[in-house]
Formats: sequence, structure tokens, C-alpha cells
Amino acid sequence: MKKLGFGCMRLPLTDPADRGSVDIAAFEKLVDRFMAEGFNYFDTAYKYCGGNSETALRKALVDRYPRESYILTTKLSNEFMRTREEQQQVFDEQLEKLGCGYFDYYLLHNQGAVNYRVSEELDSFEFIRRQKEKGLVRHIGMSYHDNAQLLDEILTLHPELEVVQLQINYLDWENESIQARKCYEVARKHGKPVLVMEPVKGGTLARLPSDAEAVLRAVHPDWTPAGWALRFAASHEGILAVLSGMNTAEQLEDNMRALSDGEPLNAQEMQAVLKAGELLRKEIAVPCTGCRYCTVTCPKDIPIPDYLSLLQEGHATTQVVYYYNYSQGHGKAKDCIRCGLCESHCPQHIQIREYLKTVSERFDGFGGWR
Repeated sequence: MKKLGFGCMRLPLTDPADRGSVDIAAFEKLVDRFMAEGFNYFDTAYKYCGGNSETALRKALVDRYPRESYILTTKLSNEFMRTREEQQQVFDEQLEKLGCGYFDYYLLHNQGAVNYRVSEELDSFEFIRRQKEKGLVRHIGMSYHDNAQLLDEILTLHPELEVVQLQINYLDWENESIQARKCYEVARKHGKPVLVMEPVKGGTLARLPSDAEAVLRAVHPDWTPAGWALRFAASHEGILAVLSGMNTAEQLEDNMRALSDGEPLNAQEMQAVLKAGELLRKEIAVPCTGCRYCTVTCPKDIPIPDYLSLLQEGHATTQVVYYYNYSQGHGKAKDCIRCGLCESHCPQHIQIREYLKTVSERFDGFGGWR
């Protein structure tokens, strides 16, 4: 199987203001071109595109291609559920909406500190295991947004999981809030193949500052920034597929070129892409070194470096998820009483109180899924 996967969270739309208005004709053309080049992995979920992604995928793919010609993954979005019965109702609805007979991969969606508790409460791991036992699912797993320690605990307690979907890109690789490398290493320790999400960081890695892009072009003038990001994600051992949302023919062609040969980055190429990541972090980062002196005397137990690390990469859906998980066991940014103790201990003289205000404005509006 070629490693590029078609991510169906963002699809071409007839109305850009309505994320549920999937342009089926445009989507069909992308699917046809993707399949013609020998790529065949598709990833969707119950909630994508306002609940319309699975139906759109049926129209563009399932109804038009033999079942054995493609690999299809969808997910149980149990974070919204309060009863075990809802899981079966949603699963049956997904089978009907997709009309594919069975799912190649079925994942518990968006697991982490908060939603893992929901999965335990609803006995979701046993639920997906039973679907596999019935032959309605070939492989079971989870998509995951949290730290490496919790991932290790979950995989230890649930060895029945066969695959893990992780956020992996070269900007997040050494980020202590996202812990992309550490989570990848935990998955490999448990022998789990990895599905990659956010390889281009929501488009951030497709638009680089000039100095970062120059480092990459010095090695391969014909490779695009997005192509570099996809190659980085695909270059690690045990990567099953690298998902990319592709709304246009240009994006599709670029992504297919990047992963057509399956060759991993060599040492020189890997060094270049990591250097580009360093330059990009300097361009967009809060100048925090992670010394954590600021947290020692914080009366509200706010994990300041972790929150600043999320802030420095801008506002994205997954940033909110990581922030929400962190804040369950610590003070929120909005809890800051502006006492200034943190700033008095900061060797970098960062205006922490102002940054925490921004963190709160961006992330504290999210109150959870249930």
C-alpha cells in the first residue's frame, strides 16, 4: 500500500461558508485521480464535514469502486455520547451511510485525558472489539491527542488495539506539549503501526518563512514545502499511512508526487527539514526555553511553558484539544490572577501575563464535548 492517505475531514465545498456542502463532482475527480495512481487509503469520521463526510465518501468512492480496491477507516466519536447504546446506534448509522459492508480500520476518535475516561465509562474498547469479532471491522485502534505517558498506559491496558493515529510533523516532533516523537516511540515500543495526521500542521508547513524554505530548496529545488512535510512523516519506521486533506487538484498532485516512490529521507534531507523546523519555531515562537521557573511559585498551578508552547504555533483545532486535556489537571490560563510572580522568575523576561491572556482568549472558550 502506498503511504499517502486521503483525509476526508476537509473536502471541496460548493459553499465555503457551509462545511457540510461537499462538492461531490469535484470530490469524485480527486478520488478518481488518487485511485488511478495506485493510492487507495481513505480516512473519515462520523463528525467530519458537519456529519456529511461519510455520505460523500460513499457517493464518490464506495458506490463507484469494488470493495476490495480501497482501504477505508472511520471512527467512533464517543466524546459526545452519554450511554453505551448510542455507540451501537452510531455504528449502525455509519455502516448505512458508507454502505461498504465493513470497515478496514475502526478507531476510537480523539482519545486523551478527557475522552479516554469517556471510553472507559462507555466500555468503548470492548464495543469496538465486538464489532471486529462480528466481522464488521478488520482492525481496531484509536486516534490520540495527548502525552506519551498516558498513551503508554492505554496501550498497556488495551493490547487489543492494533493501530494508533498520531499527530506527527517536524514542527511538533520535539514540542513538549504535543510530544510527537515521544508518542511515536511509545507506539513503536508496543509494536503498533502508526497512522499520521496533521503532517502539514493544518497548512502551516506548506507556507514557510523565506529562510526556512531556502534551507529546503538548497537540497531539492523542485520539492514543495508540503511535500517535504509529507516525506518527513512517512520516513519513520512503522508508518502505515500519512493522511492529507486535499481539496484541489494541485494539492493532490503535489502530495502524490511526494509519496509516489516511498523512499524515506536520507541523512542530509532529514537534517535539512529539522533545520527548517528550528528556523520556523524561532519565527513564530514565544521565546520560552521551558526552564519552568515560572511554575514554582504560581498560586494557580498553571503549566505556563506548556500553554505557551501551544500558543506559539497558532490557533488550530488540535491545539484546543491539547490545551483542554492539559487543563483538566492544572489551572487554566483564565485562572491567572496577574500576581506577576511568574515574570519575576523568568530568565527570558517574557510578559507571561499578557501571553496567558492570549492563551485564554484562544482556548478557554472550549468547554468540552459532552
